[in-house]
Amino acid sequence: MIYFDNAATSLHKPASVAQAVYNAINTLGNSGRGAHGPALEAARTAYETREALAQLFGVEDCTRIAFTSNATESLNAAIKGLIKSGDHVITTQLEHNSVLRPLFELENKGVELTIVDSDSSGVISLSDVERSIQNHTRAIICTHGSNVTGNVLDIESIGQICQKHSLLFILDAAQTAGVFPIHVEKQKIDVLCFSGHKGLLGPQGTGGLYVKEGLSLTPLITGGSGIDTFNKNHPAVMPEALEGGTLNIHGIAGLLAGLKYIHRMGTDTIRRKEQDLAWEFYRGVRNIPGVEIYGDFSTPNRCGIVSLNIKDYDSAIVSDLLANEYMIHTRAGGHCAPLMHQALGTQGRGLVRFSFSHFNTMEEITYGIQAVREIAARFGGGK
Repeated sequence: MIYFDNAATSLHKPASVAQAVYNAINTLGNSGRGAHGPALEAARTAYETREALAQLFGVEDCTRIAFTSNATESLNAAIKGLIKSGDHVITTQLEHNSVLRPLFELENKGVELTIVDSDSSGVISLSDVERSIQNHTRAIICTHGSNVTGNVLDIESIGQICQKHSLLFILDAAQTAGVFPIHVEKQKIDVLCFSGHKGLLGPQGTGGLYVKEGLSLTPLITGGSGIDTFNKNHPAVMPEALEGGTLNIHGIAGLLAGLKYIHRMGTDTIRRKEQDLAWEFYRGVRNIPGVEIYGDFSTPNRCGIVSLNIKDYDSAIVSDLLANEYMIHTRAGGHCAPLMHQALGTQGRGLVRFSFSHFNTMEEITYGIQAVREIAARFGGGK
């Protein structure tokens, strides 16, 4: 079995991740809910994970990082906790529904929304972003890397635009955390939203968000926090302000193991391997007759994603053939990014996304290229 669906979730993880989850299930109590050994060990695990995340993202105070169940929850917490009726928000055509749907909800409640268009390769113009700013603009909310094309946005420049105009910069790093360098101070990121189960190599059900010092979010969830029990209001202090209820400490323990692995390997090493694999695949399939590739390949700075279609066939047919006849697992369809597919002209049939991990091999890439070549030939795309 060859797994090329890492943009959805990383399947091949360090062995230490599974071991950490196993150990946590058997030893850890409830963080912040007791002074006995298992509870204290759970609290230490949560704190150590925050510290590892802070080191990765250039965060000075690790208590500004709150855990969530995934990037979608993080983005909902950020968007619904900061954006109010009467605000204007700028986003892009590249976005995942975890950004778009909360914004569309708020649009129905009096928030004004501008969506910056991309070109047919999924590239946006930063000048278009800046021209969209109005007197009542509150925030720019965007992805770091497209989960459809693999295009990477210039977040440092976007952060500078936000700083220049006193706007909030809310970043969706679901596709890039753990692979691309992210530094919240240098890149002027006010809220960073991330998943734990992709590039961070943790279990599903983990994620989080960083919130800049001095910025307060209305909590998405209120309830038990382990502190300030007799207060009618949910605590305002971070991270408890955004962590109502019991933490997924078993998953967080696995996330910590993934983070330790990333710190040992280095994001530069991981990224170079993923990009080498993706570029090898791209070069192998781009000239196959009948194959159409999507995205901007004019720059080497890309996520490890290559998305394609073969002639006019539905992407699900191609993906099923890859899985059933070649044991190559990809992702077909719309990828929860409807506006990106509108820009690419693929909303009717979707596309087949190959997304690579540094755990993949060049031998797997060679086999994947041959599979695409054979399927294209079968569909009359040539040999």
